[in-house]
Parts: sequence; structure tokens; C-alpha cells
Amino acid sequence: MHHLITRFERAHKKARHNIWIGWFAIFCRIVLAIGFIPAGFTKIIGERFTALPDMHPMGSYLTALFHTGYYYTAIGVAQVLAGVLLLIPRTATLGALLYFPVILNIALLSFSVRFDGSLLSSPLMLLANIFLLCWDYHKLKFIFPWYHKTSTENLIVANEKTKHFPWRFVVGSFMVFVVIVGFIVVINKTLLMPRNSISDCQQDCMNATNPEACLVFCDCVHNNGSPLNECLECYEKSL
Repeated sequence: MHHLITRFERAHKKARHNIWIGWFAIFCRIVLAIGFIPAGFTKIIGERFTALPDMHPMGSYLTALFHTGYYYTAIGVAQVLAGVLLLIPRTATLGALLYFPVILNIALLSFSVRFDGSLLSSPLMLLANIFLLCWDYHKLKFIFPWYHKTSTENLIVANEKTKHFPWRFVVGSFMVFVVIVGFIVVINKTLLMPRNSISDCQQDCMNATNPEACLVFCDCVHNNGSPLNECLECYEKSL
């Protein structure tokens, strides 16, 4: 365990010295802020976040969330605050910490209800958030049980920065991106997806192994408004 931590801290220190990875961290901060500030502001002013019908699994959840009153507003405040904190260098770490539980919840929700709208973006945003937390590991490591004083890194000095292009980091990041995209493609090809409208759902049924059962599923979701699990059971019974 100690060996792994030591290797991670060495890699972290090396990454902190690299200007290219530093620019990537700034890019992640900006993109994540853009993803949260407009969405959070919509909640603060009391508007619905999406036009999904109430019959849709995600639509019914968001409608219920919309009617929670100040809880809905509080989520918007948290999103805007996290986004603004990310844009300010001195508070970026705090912003990443506040961002993490919100985006983790969104990612889990997207997979739970099979929502197209954030099925790809939410895991990518979650990974970007985790990267930022790792980027600021030297500020956060004091809270971990394995921290000891001998593991403290020296502060990064400006003239110690390197412009060496981080090929391994880029290739590794690209491979992770490909794996995530591939995983989402497999999900879309192998699992029943409610889609955002009944027409899109029925369109998928044309290429399904059992179109009739698939249409029953679409009708259950979009016309009956039944929970996703119940509609999946209806599909299984129709096979």
C-alpha cells in the first residue's frame, strides 16, 4: 500500500510540473463550470430543467424534484456555487469537492433510468471531476488515513515547470475516453432504452430482435407512465 501511494505521489508531482497537464486542468475546470452554471441558474429562477414528459422515467423524477420547492433551489445554488468556485484558481479545489457528489448523483441517475441526455456526458464529467481532485491531491492528502509527514511534497516552483508534451497522459486519457464511449455504445445496442420520446423508442423497435415486445415496452413507458422496472417486466412477459 505504501509503495502504491509513493508511486502515485511521484506521478502527481511530475504531472504538477507539466505545463500541458496544467492547461488541461484549466480546461476541465472551465468545461465543468459551463456544465453546471446554466443548469443551476435555471433551478434558482424556478424554471423546469427539462421539457421531458412526465411519463418518461427521467421526466417523472425531474418533475417530482421540481415540486420539492427550496430543495430544488438549493441544488441549483450548489451547482452555480461549484461552477463559480471552479473558475477561481484559489477556490478550485473547494469547487471540485462540492461538484463531486452532485455529478456522481447525476451519473448514477442517468444509468438507473437509462436517460440518453446525460448517459455519455455525466460519466465524462465525473472523470474530469476526479482528475481535478487528483490534480489537487497535495491539498487533500492530509485528510486521508495513510498520510504521513514524510509524504509531503515540495511546493511547485514556477521555474521548475516543464513543457515536455505528456504523450503517455494523452494516450491514456484517449484510451479511457474510447472505453467509455464504447461502453455507452454497447449499452445503447444491447439494453432496452426508453429514449426521450415514444417515436424514438418505437424507431429502435424496428431493429429489435422482438419488435412486438419492444413496442409493448415503449407503450408502457411513454403512454402508461409506469416505472422502468415494471416496463422491463412487461417486456420480458411479452417475449
